[in-house]
Amino acid sequence: MGIRDVADRVREDIAVVIERDPSVHTVGEALLAPHLVAMWLHRLSHVVHRSGHPVVARLIFRVGRQLSGGIEIHPGARIGRRLFIDHGCGTVIGETAVLGDDVTLYHQVTLGALGWRRDRRRPPGQRRHPKLGSGVVVGANSVILGPVEIGDNARIGARTFVVDDVPAGAIVVARASRTVLPGTSNGVARPSRAGRADDAEADT
Repeated sequence: MGIRDVADRVREDIAVVIERDPSVHTVGEALLAPHLVAMWLHRLSHVVHRSGHPVVARLIFRVGRQLSGGIEIHPGARIGRRLFIDHGCGTVIGETAVLGDDVTLYHQVTLGALGWRRDRRRPPGQRRHPKLGSGVVVGANSVILGPVEIGDNARIGARTFVVDDVPAGAIVVARASRTVLPGTSNGVARPSRAGRADDAEADT
């Protein structure tokens, strides 16, 4: 990738922040988005990792984690174009994760593995982490584990736990919270609107 290509990608990354974060209005504000430094250093660490220098790659990864306020993108992860991580803090993307283009993640999303006991039984080189198609949105506090595949344009609601494949265009939501009304003897309650399908993208 030449200098011109790198510059084009940087401009593209900044434009995505302005497009997807309603609180950002200028390029200066966009440049302060926490995930940008994590993503830019990930691209460098990924090249170094693939070149056979895992220790140096992890050092770069550690710098990105510190500067971004806690976004962890393993040097081995493969990230598509125009990734946007809103807020970012606590986001974890594992070594063999694969993300398509135009993916949006909210804070405290984990794209992880099922645990070392299972992973040790996998053949060498087999993917251990999720694969997200293009246009996928994953809500805050969601956890996606194992070598599952999330289809293009699927939406994973906030605080959802996913261990199975999700078809393209599907919406997955967690069980809705319930409000228990004061003074009721039988626990009469009404569902919160937070569990509705149209709130699958909610970040808080």
